[in-house]
Amino acid sequence: MVGVDLGIKELATLSTGVVFPNPKHYQTHLAKLKRLSKILARKVKSSKNRYKAKIQLARCHAKVANLRKNTLDQITTYLCKNHATIVVEDLKISGMLSNHKLAQVIADCGFHEFKRQLEYKAKKFGCEVIIADRWFPSSKTCSNCGHIQDMPLKERTYNCLSCGHSMDRDLNAAINLSRLVKA
Repeated sequence: MVGVDLGIKELATLSTGVVFPNPKHYQTHLAKLKRLSKILARKVKSSKNRYKAKIQLARCHAKVANLRKNTLDQITTYLCKNHATIVVEDLKISGMLSNHKLAQVIADCGFHEFKRQLEYKAKKFGCEVIIADRWFPSSKTCSNCGHIQDMPLKERTYNCLSCGHSMDRDLNAAINLSRLVKA
């Protein structure tokens, strides 16, 4: 059984302690995408050179999409092959995208695609995917004693006021998700 906490800094943190970093493919290709968009905008409408620039920009966007899909594919395959039960939190992605400061990075993570791939691969490999309730306080609950406290997004370590337990915020949430099934 494994709990999976999805995030921006680390794409996925497992309750076993395994961390998959977020490669941020869009961010790494952003300069090239901007340059190609600028080149396309300056071309004469309906010209052969505009068509070539359009194809170049489309190829760059396709490369970013393929890299993102490949990363998610590798992570979900690893999860389904090595774990019988996977617990993932239900995220309201549309609400998260309304935060204009985080929207670009959240869209680059591909949380919905992660969940979609996990569900169909679970059927393929014969494992079970459990989706935790959207309002389950996985990040706010202490994995050691069960104490619930508020956690602002900028705090990356969970420090329990009740028992003094200190742990990485994402790992704490992943452990709480894995214990959800046992409860």
